[in-house]
Amino acid sequence: MLVIRRRPGESFLIGDDVEIEILEITASQVKVGIRAPKAVTVLRSEVQRTQEANLAASRPISAESLANMLERLRQ
Repeated sequence: MLVIRRRPGESFLIGDDVEIEILEITASQVKVGIRAPKAVTVLRSEVQRTQEANLAASRPISAESLANMLERLRQ
């Protein structure tokens, strides 16, 4: 992991076309601006985890998995 220090108004680049700018710093938050091409998806990590959980929940359950869950509930 690269760790750098930036002040408000300063930025850094990721690759040739993604720029991260520090907009504001308070005691408990950092406001970050991201300039990236529209083709680049930018998600907060908690949003990505929610999407992954939703996708996993929408998959069908195998008969064996269902039988195992029922057995555990009976115990």
